Amino acid sequence: MSMSYKLEKSTHFEKPKGPVLLIIMDGVGLGKPEAGNAVYHAHTPTLDHLMTRPLYTTLKAHGTAVGMPSDEDMGNSEVGHNALGAGRIFDQGATRVQNAIRSGELFQGETWRHLIKNVHTKNSTLHFIGLLSDGNVHAHIDHLLSMLTEAAKAGIKKGRVHILLDGRDVAQKSALVYIEKLENHLAQLHKTYTTDYKIASGGGRMVVTMDRYNADWEMVRRGWHAHVLGEAERSFSSAKEAVETFYHEDSHRFDQYLPPFVITENAHAIGTIQDHDSVIFFNFRGDRAIELSLAFEATELTHFDRKRVPKCVFAGMMQYDGDIQCPHHFLVTPTPIDGSVSQYLCEAGIRSFAISETQKFGHVTYFWNGNKSGYINKTLETYVEIPSINIPFDQKPAMSAVEITEKTIELLESGQYDFGRVNFPNGDMVGHSGNFQAAVEAVEVTDRCIQKLLDAILALDGIAIILADHGNADEMFTEKNGTRLVKTAHTLNPVPCAIVGNHLQVQLAHPLQAGLANIAATICNLLGYEAPNGYEPSLVK
Repeated sequence: MSMSYKLEKSTHFEKPKGPVLLIIMDGVGLGKPEAGNAVYHAHTPTLDHLMTRPLYTTLKAHGTAVGMPSDEDMGNSEVGHNALGAGRIFDQGATRVQNAIRSGELFQGETWRHLIKNVHTKNSTLHFIGLLSDGNVHAHIDHLLSMLTEAAKAGIKKGRVHILLDGRDVAQKSALVYIEKLENHLAQLHKTYTTDYKIASGGGRMVVTMDRYNADWEMVRRGWHAHVLGEAERSFSSAKEAVETFYHEDSHRFDQYLPPFVITENAHAIGTIQDHDSVIFFNFRGDRAIELSLAFEATELTHFDRKRVPKCVFAGMMQYDGDIQCPHHFLVTPTPIDGSVSQYLCEAGIRSFAISETQKFGHVTYFWNGNKSGYINKTLETYVEIPSINIPFDQKPAMSAVEITEKTIELLESGQYDFGRVNFPNGDMVGHSGNFQAAVEAVEVTDRCIQKLLDAILALDGIAIILADHGNADEMFTEKNGTRLVKTAHTLNPVPCAIVGNHLQVQLAHPLQAGLANIAATICNLLGYEAPNGYEPSLVK
């Protein structure tokens, strides 16, 4: 039986004459006024003015406020947009996986037992592919170590690990720290269980395997060739040697951009993936895991020539896309997210649009809708994807912000929509580059574009909510003992939130520990409806 998502019209809030627009400044947090804060040093007259308005506050956008295990965990765009669209806080991937490992649920599950049985029955190899760091945004090294230990206890003798190097959610040049931790663990397992577990291939996450939103399938091709076929331009005797060589060749090349490599012995790759093997993609976040999963599972793939597709048992840490059921097998069941604000708005006949460029398009659609692909109601919704540039984003900090702005204004002025949501990726995607000056420019262009949107929405007697989904550009580097340490990861800082309208008859409600999940109820109120039961309270009264 289908669930009802009926909204009740409010007796306290009136629907505005114009549309309500949610503007998301991705990665623009509120950090300390320090040298490395690109947001602070950017010229942002729009944001500065918004901070002086009566309907301005700050929101929590990390840790438990977005479903992460603790307040030591950074937020990210995925969990942020989940919270924005869901109106409630759900346990996110990191939390679900951590709990499943601690309780033993993961290892008692049907998928884990199937993977292990397959290796035993076929006398084959167990492979692990994933991001090797403790950034806890896409993956966590401790999850990998726990699974390796359980595999050894289960009698699996041969295992291979294909490592994707981070340098983005963690320090730029930290790969050797995680490689050493993994190698020490493998050595201990060999000593205790006489296992043959080795690192077999790798590469930087922004070069190899972890593409998203079909932006650059060449990354996936490189990963497939390295992990599956054992082919790369460079081969080494160890992962440590590979990273040290790349560092030596170019001291400005950071982990996330290191080329693909394979480990060889006697001129042969030690970890190709063969028929009858079992393969685990241990990333828990979906966006950068879907494409490789499709490469393993799709009968036909037009994006690149796979050359050889092993008849293996493949599983993801989680199911990365529930609508297309990718992958078919997964170790941890995600917390279901239903009753997104868009489901309620569609039920009420609210016409809406969602727009961003490729890099964040899935965030205002897939993640916003509770990890569900496609439209909720195509007759009421319009999704617009502006193509992203295919060069390093710090080379063009404006990215596609101007094009996003122009198209958003066109949608607003069409008179066809009651609600819209737009994401400017610049502060996040350029922030990840570690280029401070580029990040300053990224924040500045975002600020200018937001002013144009505010002019358009106010001219239509509409309402705008302006906020960020997490921090990034607010901490580009730190300085210790005169040495600058570049930071490319998200931050733990709060984010700005302002509500703007010509004749708003509302006040801030100041709910305790307000976070991103409070926005959905706020949207409902500003559109003239009461918020659904169970939603985090609205920011306005």
